[in-house]
Amino acid sequence: MSELNKLSKSLKEIENQLTDCMKCGMCQAVCPVFKQTGNEGDVARGKIFLLERLAEEMLTDAKGAKTRIEKCLMCGTCAANCPSGVKILEIFLKARAALTEYIGLSPVKRLIFRGMLKHPERMDALVDTAARFQNLGTSKADPNQGTRCSKLLSGVIGNRHFLPLAKTPFHKTYPSLNIPAGHSGLKVAFFPGCVTDKMNPEIGKAVLKVFKHHGVGVFMPKGQACCGIPALASGERNTFDTLLAHNAALFAEESFDYLITPCATCTATIKEIWPMMSEKDSIEKFRAGQWAPKTMDISQFLVDVLQVAPAQKSYAGSHSIEFAGDTVTYHDPCHLAKSLKIKSQPRDLIRANAACTFVEMAEADTCCGNGGSFNLQNYDLSKQIGMEKRQNILASGAGTVATACPACMMQIRDVLSQNHDGVKVKHVIEIYADTIKD
Repeated sequence: MSELNKLSKSLKEIENQLTDCMKCGMCQAVCPVFKQTGNEGDVARGKIFLLERLAEEMLTDAKGAKTRIEKCLMCGTCAANCPSGVKILEIFLKARAALTEYIGLSPVKRLIFRGMLKHPERMDALVDTAARFQNLGTSKADPNQGTRCSKLLSGVIGNRHFLPLAKTPFHKTYPSLNIPAGHSGLKVAFFPGCVTDKMNPEIGKAVLKVFKHHGVGVFMPKGQACCGIPALASGERNTFDTLLAHNAALFAEESFDYLITPCATCTATIKEIWPMMSEKDSIEKFRAGQWAPKTMDISQFLVDVLQVAPAQKSYAGSHSIEFAGDTVTYHDPCHLAKSLKIKSQPRDLIRANAACTFVEMAEADTCCGNGGSFNLQNYDLSKQIGMEKRQNILASGAGTVATACPACMMQIRDVLSQNHDGVKVKHVIEIYADTIKD
């Protein structure tokens, strides 16, 4: 069987899902990439058309199709608005895996995913080294955001403004935890996620502060790895499988009531993609299926389970210092709002800080343009989408923009820093944790 026949056979495994698409064009009306490019090949129905032609061997340009399929934010906006209920994200993840198996990874992606991400201890060591030398070749960009930029690396990373790696990552301060349930009677497994661990440890610390305040026990096993979505989104199935098996073995060591993350992408990955993409009849698939109903975003857990409610609009009794009198708006991460339908809970968490005034921004649930590897491969396009989000943030008049995804924070901080806007970028858990005395 020729290699193209093998690709065709792999794509035929999702043929029924492909034919669910009626080509109605609803995806065109909501796609943030199409809004910028106006190119039919950039919307879901155009990509599905390409996959159908590949499956039928009526098209042989697999590399061209792969380029098109990867020019997607994987934000889920098309799926959320699809009248036929086409499982677009599942289709694209499986198609990317099939195309990558056929074409192979680029040398750079092979180094990143197989050489680094696949090996958690090696990844941590490399990041630790990078953190010590990161100021070489970079310069301060915006002191208000704490960002840096690099002319030396502009050929690789563009003119983006980025937050430096944490001097002390979260896992160095808290290698592992196994705290019994307190007065809540609940014990949770905690998955901080890569960006929280390596760039925003203050988010992880805020989560632990809140757990302690509410008497929630915490199981956080040592040596956690990436959730695997960066590799899978690039079609690197082997690395994803390895990371899933690694994390599944760690979390199987202890029983818990809920599995909590402060990252919208990690939450959606663990809850939906781990069970969807794990190998059939594997122990990982069984465990992922068992944990999926228990997996929650931190804001959903606090509001829906622990019944945290908006505060009375009064400063009396509030311990908030940083956000006293501040106006806060909120950006909906795509994986939280569109994939998991979590919208009200993060807003309620902001309102639980009586020192804040919450204001809704226009188009709060439109994609910020990050999209993980999309941001790296299509930075100029990603930035254009991000600048529209910036305009809505500024129009809200807020002094702080909050969200529930560290990746969205990276993107929003970049576009605000590019223009020295002075709007603070925070995770919703930081705003709520600021009301609690240490």
